[in-house]
Amino acid sequence: MPQYTVKVKWGKELFPNVEVNTDEEPMLFKAQLFALTGVQPERQKVMLKGMTLKDEDWGNIKLKDGVTVLMMGSKEEDMPAEPIEKPIFVEDMNEAEIATALDLPAGLTNLGNTCYLNATVQCLKTVPPLREALKNFPGGFASVGGISLPSLGPAQCITASLRNLYEAMDKGASLRPIVLVQMMHLAFPRFAEKSEHGGFQQQDANECWTELVRMLQQKLPAEANPNAGENAPKPSSIIEQYFGGTFDTELKCVETEDEEPTKGKEDFLQLSCFISNDLKYMHSGLKNKLQEQLTKMSSTLGRDAVYTKTSKISRLPAYLTIQFVRFFYKENRATNAKILKDVKFPMEFDAYDLCTPELQAKLLPMREKFKALEDKKVEEAQRMRDKKEKGQNEPEENMKTESFCFPEDLGSNNSGYYRLQAVLTHRGRSSNSGHYVAWVRQKGNSWIKCDDETVSVVSNEEILKLSGGGEWHCAYVLLYGPKILEVPIETEEGSKAE
Repeated sequence: MPQYTVKVKWGKELFPNVEVNTDEEPMLFKAQLFALTGVQPERQKVMLKGMTLKDEDWGNIKLKDGVTVLMMGSKEEDMPAEPIEKPIFVEDMNEAEIATALDLPAGLTNLGNTCYLNATVQCLKTVPPLREALKNFPGGFASVGGISLPSLGPAQCITASLRNLYEAMDKGASLRPIVLVQMMHLAFPRFAEKSEHGGFQQQDANECWTELVRMLQQKLPAEANPNAGENAPKPSSIIEQYFGGTFDTELKCVETEDEEPTKGKEDFLQLSCFISNDLKYMHSGLKNKLQEQLTKMSSTLGRDAVYTKTSKISRLPAYLTIQFVRFFYKENRATNAKILKDVKFPMEFDAYDLCTPELQAKLLPMREKFKALEDKKVEEAQRMRDKKEKGQNEPEENMKTESFCFPEDLGSNNSGYYRLQAVLTHRGRSSNSGHYVAWVRQKGNSWIKCDDETVSVVSNEEILKLSGGGEWHCAYVLLYGPKILEVPIETEEGSKAE
């Protein structure tokens, strides 16, 4: 493998030990230079002995250990201000320009079957605690020039590159996620597999989601909770805190009454909805998975026996990830075939009956508050209609939001109520082909379709059409966030006065 260690000269700075593999595309080398200098790859001019490095191949450039490579280019913040432009009318704009004008989120360029990663990044971007943790992440690719990227560890590089990508996306323009793609390729070589035509192969988006979250779990510490008592959960990362749930399990042998049931706990970062022939609704699929039969060795009977495993959720995370298990392996075709069946999912999800009796009791106080507010809204709606008939106007009330988690358990869900905030879909016949897209809630009931670099506004009705049943996009991974309770400040003060 042609591996070299070169020096890179950029302005007055010299990076003495940068590793280069010429079997990889030059964009990987430029991604490394971006990590060291902050200069975006498209702004880099990389030269050796008068020859300029191209993006797609190394051309006639011959490297050897110790050679000095010259890089020219400025960071974005060093660039001069753009000149004042003439007004552009919407009719003359392309889709990317319209997205910017409408304050839509930035899209991500497909770098060759990288839509699975683009869709994952867009969905996770909707989680405020994760965004905040990434902003506070102090790690970089290298504290001093000369440290090679692989030596820093995959979790460090992926977390830093996702943080930088989100920061760049906040500026509004569509981006090429080159560095994150290359870091994922280095950490997980299967994502870098190429087809017989030379391009990258399509990958499974849920595998990407799982691996990306696992990397973040290693590097993003949990938020401190001053209200946590001695017996409160002590998560080690922001991922466990806001995405992690717990099952209480019971394993009982159905072939003998002499064997005591085995009780335990299992942690999860996502729930699985298995799709059977008669399944119509997501909630039923989740509930079916909570009781299953399996075969294992019985110490009482001295042989394999049938057991019933019952699971109930004893800790609900604030952000609940649900995977629709749509793919299964077909040996005769050596591919992951897809279940196209229509499975309905709700815009608002109630996890109450999936929980242990103990957790259900803890959820009741907040659920009562939600119910009281709904009853109050019905009464107010009638009162508003009466006032409008009399030509009277109702002043707007000041509202405040209540915490969605238990005081002693930061990152939990204290009501069991969830609101859909992102859907990752797949269109095609197998997980290693087709196309992935992210659909994310922006504000209120406004939704955005993130189809790589193309970002557009869609309606609630279009989201509900993603349940499957045909060749259209099928929901594959759903991300639910906590339903937020908003109460009038005046009402609260009035109740105190009474």
